[in-house]
Amino acid sequence: MNAFTGQTFQMNQIINLKEVMRITGLSRATIYNIMDERHKQYDPTFPKQTNLTVGRVGWSAWEINQWIESKLASR
Repeated sequence: MNAFTGQTFQMNQIINLKEVMRITGLSRATIYNIMDERHKQYDPTFPKQTNLTVGRVGWSAWEINQWIESKLASR
């Protein structure tokens, strides 16, 4: 199973928050909550963001795909 079926970007591509939100179905707040070690929604398996430039971050499309697949496999 591939969470990116039908997508136009490549698996080694860096994607922005808007794409992560669209692919995962999670809101901006939820994404940042699961990345926050102090929050009750924290998920240490969620991919870490990559700093691209000042004020710009992105996520690995491949890592987001792997995270989604791990969630599907564990249900």
